[in-house]
Amino acid sequence: MKERRKGSSADSGHEGGAGRFRRIVEARLPTEFGNFSVIAYEDTGSGSEHLAIVRGDVEGGKNVLVRVHSECLTGDALGSRRCDCGEQLRTSMRMLGRRRKGVLLYLRQEGRGIGLMNKMIAYHIQDQGADTVEANLLLGFEPDERSYDAAAYILKDLGILSVVLLTNNPDKIESLRSLGVRVSGRVPLIVGVNRSNIRYIVTKKRKLNHMIDENQLLKDVKKRSA
Repeated sequence: MKERRKGSSADSGHEGGAGRFRRIVEARLPTEFGNFSVIAYEDTGSGSEHLAIVRGDVEGGKNVLVRVHSECLTGDALGSRRCDCGEQLRTSMRMLGRRRKGVLLYLRQEGRGIGLMNKMIAYHIQDQGADTVEANLLLGFEPDERSYDAAAYILKDLGILSVVLLTNNPDKIESLRSLGVRVSGRVPLIVGVNRSNIRYIVTKKRKLNHMIDENQLLKDVKKRSA
C-alpha cells in the first residue's frame, strides 16, 4: 500500500460527521489465506476500534472486492454453528487471498450492534424458542442496530473509488450508498449452512430481506444431513 503523507485526513480525521474516525497504525499481516496489511482505526466518540485488512494496493481502485464484516466472537473465534459468521469471514479471506487486491473491514459491532453480553442474553431467549429478530425486540433493540459510518470512512480513507460487496444483505448496500460509497456490484456469500443455524439464516431471508434462495438453502441442509 502507498504510504500516507503526514498530516493527511488519515491522521486528523475528516471534517463533519465522519470527523470522529482516525487512522492509528498500519502493519503487515501474513495469514493462512495470504499476505495482507492491517490498518487500525479508532472511533474517538465511542472508543470502538475497527480494522481494515487490505490485500494489495487498493488506492484509486475501482470495483474492489470488499467484505464489510461485523465482529462475531462466537462464530469468528469459537467456531459456533449457531450462525454463519465464522464461515463468511474465512471464505471472504480466502477469496481475497486469491486476488491481487481487496479489503475486509472488521467492524467492532458484536451481535448486530447490541454487544456481547446482550447477545448472550439473546441466545438464551432463542433457546426458549424465539428467533434472532424476536429476541432483539424482546430486549428493546431494533432487529439490526449496526451502523456503517466507520466502513464508509475507512473506504474513503483507503482511496477506493467503487466496491463490489461480498454480502447477502440489501440494507448494508443501501446504507453504504447513502453514506457516499459507490457500490458497483455484489457477490453472494451463502456459506456455512448447517442444521444448527438453518432457522437463523431463514430468519435473515424472511424478516431482514437477505438475498437468499430459501428453497436451495433447505435442499443443501437436507443433502448435508443425509
